[in-house]
Amino acid sequence: MDAIYTAVATANGREGRAVSSDGQIDLPLAFPAALGGNGQGTNPEQLFAAGYAACFASAMGAIGRQERIDVKDVSVTAEVSIGKDTDGGFGLSVIMRVELPDHLQGEAGRDLLEKTHAYCPYSKATRGNLPVELVIE
Repeated sequence: MDAIYTAVATANGREGRAVSSDGQIDLPLAFPAALGGNGQGTNPEQLFAAGYAACFASAMGAIGRQERIDVKDVSVTAEVSIGKDTDGGFGLSVIMRVELPDHLQGEAGRDLLEKTHAYCPYSKATRGNLPVELVIE
């Protein structure tokens, strides 16, 4: 792959800060209450969910333009879960909830969703590494 853009961010753990090299991100990090933390900051799962949802929505826009499908009213929500893995560590899973307008309900919407999932860089990165469920709402 020939990189077109490289994002750079530095973090010092789940109870610290995350800062991007351009200063656009400068966030306190904290364990969520569900993992025993105080929840007084964001966490890696939230950051991953935001990035994946944004990338997936943009990928859907690209597919929509390519196939002349109006996707301006589409909304994408990524739910990233963390839990105990079978090897005693932790693992992630994702549910991508895509709200489609009436004209994209049924087979047309499912086809668009599958093409987007095949095209999206985040989907490519997760494929075979963690479960991703696609849900049309």
